[in-house]
Amino acid sequence: MNAARHVWRWAALIVFVIIADQISKWMILEAPVFRALECLDPVVRCGRIEISSIFDLTMLWNRGVSFGTLQSTGIMRWILVAFTTVIAIGFAYWLTRAERWVTALSLSMVIGGAIGNLIDRVRFGAVVDFLDFSGPWFGAYIGSVPIGFPWVFNIADAAITVGALLLFFDQFLMSRTKPDEHNPA
Repeated sequence: MNAARHVWRWAALIVFVIIADQISKWMILEAPVFRALECLDPVVRCGRIEISSIFDLTMLWNRGVSFGTLQSTGIMRWILVAFTTVIAIGFAYWLTRAERWVTALSLSMVIGGAIGNLIDRVRFGAVVDFLDFSGPWFGAYIGSVPIGFPWVFNIADAAITVGALLLFFDQFLMSRTKPDEHNPA
């Protein structure tokens, strides 16, 4: 199947990821308990809602890239905006030429997530993160290996991560060439 023939379907997935991401962030931004706009100032502590022993809603402003890596301010904010825009455009071009549906699915998820976080970075200078699965086991170790999930993330981060993993799987495992049927090895 030539996935590029169905670009409109993949564009719909991109829009869905962006809308789901932005609606979830809007809900966090509007809830007074999180003090979201106040805590854009790093000295003000953001709010948190404990949901269960493994999941909480914890408002954080991420000034870096996915999962808080490469924290940046000032001009680096705009460098990240430019870099993310170039990646999204490059992946969109690749999407129009995708041969396999897994490639198109992966690219669509990454593009949608990148645009969702890009919107935040342009609006606020940072990305709204709030999904917290650190749970009670974070900080525990099995031998010398830490267990748990220390990062707070959002729907866009999840889409980027799942899309990147699928893309890796697709490009490095599924795309291995098969022996030519007319010229067997």
